[in-house]
Amino acid sequence: MLDLIPLQWAWGIVLYWLLLAGASLLAQRNAALITAIVFPLGALGALAIAGVGALGLAGPSAHFILPIGLPDLPFHLRLDALSGFFLVLLGGAAFGVTVYAMGYFKSMAAEQLSLLALWYHLFLAGMAMVLLADDAYAFMVAWEVMALSSYFLVTTDHKIPEIRRAGFLYLLIAHVGAVSLLLCFGVLQGGHGAYTFDYMRSAELTPFWASAAYLLALFGFGAKAGLVPMHVWLPEAHPAAPSPVSALMSGVMLKTAIYGLLRVTFDLLNVQLAWWGTLALTLGLLTALYGVIFAAVQSDMKRLLAWSSIENIGIVLAGFGLSLIFYADGKGALAALTMTALLYHAINHAFFKGLLFIGTGSVLHSTGVRHMGALGGLIRYMPWTAWLTLVGALAIAGLPPLNGFVSEWLLLQAFLLSPGLSHHYLNMVIPVAAAAIALASALAAYVMVKFFGVVFLGQPRAANLEHAHEAGWPERLGMIWMALACVLLGLFPVQVIVWLEPVVRLLTSQTMTNAGNWLMLAPISAERASYAPLIFFAVIAAITLLVFFGVKRVYHGRVRRADPWDCGFPEQDARMQDSAEGFGQPIRQIFESFMRVEREMPDPFDRAPQYRGDSRDKIWLLIYQPIADLTAWLSAQAGRLQHGRIHWYLIYSFATLIFLLVFTR
Repeated sequence: MLDLIPLQWAWGIVLYWLLLAGASLLAQRNAALITAIVFPLGALGALAIAGVGALGLAGPSAHFILPIGLPDLPFHLRLDALSGFFLVLLGGAAFGVTVYAMGYFKSMAAEQLSLLALWYHLFLAGMAMVLLADDAYAFMVAWEVMALSSYFLVTTDHKIPEIRRAGFLYLLIAHVGAVSLLLCFGVLQGGHGAYTFDYMRSAELTPFWASAAYLLALFGFGAKAGLVPMHVWLPEAHPAAPSPVSALMSGVMLKTAIYGLLRVTFDLLNVQLAWWGTLALTLGLLTALYGVIFAAVQSDMKRLLAWSSIENIGIVLAGFGLSLIFYADGKGALAALTMTALLYHAINHAFFKGLLFIGTGSVLHSTGVRHMGALGGLIRYMPWTAWLTLVGALAIAGLPPLNGFVSEWLLLQAFLLSPGLSHHYLNMVIPVAAAAIALASALAAYVMVKFFGVVFLGQPRAANLEHAHEAGWPERLGMIWMALACVLLGLFPVQVIVWLEPVVRLLTSQTMTNAGNWLMLAPISAERASYAPLIFFAVIAAITLLVFFGVKRVYHGRVRRADPWDCGFPEQDARMQDSAEGFGQPIRQIFESFMRVEREMPDPFDRAPQYRGDSRDKIWLLIYQPIADLTAWLSAQAGRLQHGRIHWYLIYSFATLIFLLVFTR
């Protein structure tokens, strides 16, 4: 009975969020009440569900049947190590984002804020229910609640046509993916009508039907995660949504797709095949490289971060594919190492990408500008935002001692230390895959140099930036929480790996044999590869203190400040700084075959020249644009049938009746 208590608490927190959603409607005339009470209470719920998830990691699995649903179709809930880990991810990231939202939304009109708070807390409840569902019916209901509430959040500013189009594209692809998941669960239950996950675990599927279920799951969850070529909604929806919503969608919602893929592949299916992993590894690497290349050429802050999310999801899926390859080949220890890296990177991404999105939200809220070409020098006016965003930028770039380095380093160890595999082609593919991961990580660092340098460093590129103001204290506290998580997850990797052991054991039946000690991380052995984050951090801190205090004492304050050498040209201004387009130009030229480049070149004699370069996604142009054009044409043809005259409609009905009488029995 005691085992059920954490699960009952989790269900209680879901109900609590639903009550907050209803309370938001009652407070639709009082915006201050929503930001001062509803959002803080929602943040406490997030912290509570993270604690429940931690209990689920430490304790045994628990099952619970809710007295709601359809006749003979009640909701089944389950809290085990896998759902517990993702509840910690959800609660930890949602707490920081929701605290940030308290200040971010305080200037919004009361009626609009009321609806936003309604959908916001429904979104949190839907994601939690996805992680707790233990049958296909409850899972799909929660999945739809999550999709619909996030759609309404994306279209908060629905009066703007571009935002309506982005929301429609997101909803369309979300439901295409949902249909695939319905078919997947249909295959898993084998036509016997049993919809609980317990039955699906015990079902003995042939390799053919197991492969069919896996492919449907990969497509359905890949559409939600942003897997290439189903990624096209993500660079449109994330920029359209308010920044806290973008942080939740990128940091948490995309991980529900990773959760679903892990649940189906390693828990519900009774067989795992090596070629499944090869397919996921290939698609993951393609997604990572495609995402980071397009991130490098963006000039819109939020669009850049959206493409970066595609890159990170690609890294997670590459880790999923490699873990599946090792698991199917009987390499349990390496499968556990790769699974650990996968889970570690998932929670890392939740925090550093959430931090970057809310940091970008502070810039947008203060300046009203999203285009990086009109920003610059904001570290002078927004120092809190700048330094905290720098933590997220360094973490996502994979620099030690922050969290992004640990997970990418562990994943590279799995690639580089892999022994010979049964399938010889994999022995050739895996070193190439390791090189692709290294390339994606290097380009990610390049993207973050561009992002932070153009937005926060140098001189302001527009005069109105001098009026930029720092974010309020709720926003700062939310960013501090996310930045602190990035630091702690980076400094104590062995403790995190030990915490992840129940999840890894559930999925791979094994754990990392030796992660090291509290000071030294050694995933295989100290002789092969090791990393000491605390020592690394101490060295960095010592060098920093030496530079700022020791050098000043040695030179007795004799510091001379002067402008850097400017090639003998005395008239310096902000236009001489590297621009976002300038940073992206080398990548655009190298990888031009992946994109359609549109340029507007200024006249050579223009006194105030303006350059614009736009890189369009060829996958959209080659796959989705023809479908959209065909749909528009068919709609236009169907519209021609509507003449507004009753005798034409009677003729259509008569023709249909004759057709049915002739061709049916």
